[in-house]
Amino acid sequence: MRLKPMLLLPVAASALLLVGCSSDDSSSSADTTGAAQSATDGAVTATSCPSTEPAADTAPQWTVTGTTGSIAVVGQSDTTAPLITVKDKPFTVDKTEVKTLEAGDGAVVTDSEMISVCYQGVNGATGEVFDSAYARGEAAEFSAGGVIPGFAEALVGQKKGSSVAVVIPSTDGYPQGTPDGSIKPGDTIIFALKILDN
Repeated sequence: MRLKPMLLLPVAASALLLVGCSSDDSSSSADTTGAAQSATDGAVTATSCPSTEPAADTAPQWTVTGTTGSIAVVGQSDTTAPLITVKDKPFTVDKTEVKTLEAGDGAVVTDSEMISVCYQGVNGATGEVFDSAYARGEAAEFSAGGVIPGFAEALVGQKKGSSVAVVIPSTDGYPQGTPDGSIKPGDTIIFALKILDN
C-alpha cells in the first residue's frame, strides 16, 4: 500500500503537519510530483528522494540531548536518505530546535510559497518512522506556511537546496496526537529534510 504524504492536506486519517489539524476539511491535495530514480544509471532527479540508507558508521551531523533521551541525525546526501537514531527513549524536548545540516544556495523560502521537500519523520517516543518521502522515493509539494508550527520553523527562512533537521515538542506539533495513533499527545517528533531547488 502506498502511503499518502502526511505533510499535505490529507484524506488520510492522520492529517499530520497541517496547521489546525483538527479541522474537518477533507478536501484532497494534489498528489506529490516527482520522477522515480532512474533504473538505468541510478541518478536522482530534481524531484526524487534517495532511498538508500547511509552506512551504519556514518558520523552524525547533529546530536541532541533532550529533556529525556537523545538523538543523532545524519542528513541526506546526493545518494542516501537521512538517518535519525533515537537513543534512550523516549526522546523529548520542550522547545523547537532547528539545525541547518548543509546550507543551500537557492532562494530563501517564504511562508507563502509552494515548495518541494524530501523528508523523514520519526516519533521520539518510539524511534519509529511515521512518514517518509524517502521511502516513497519522491518529494512532497506543499505550502511552507501550511504545516505545523515546528515544521514551518524548519522551512521558512532557509535557502532552497538546504538539508535541515528539527526537533519538535508536542506544543509545536500534535498536542492532541494524530487520529491514527502514530503520534500520541505529548510526543516529540524529529524530522530530517531537504528543501529541493527546482
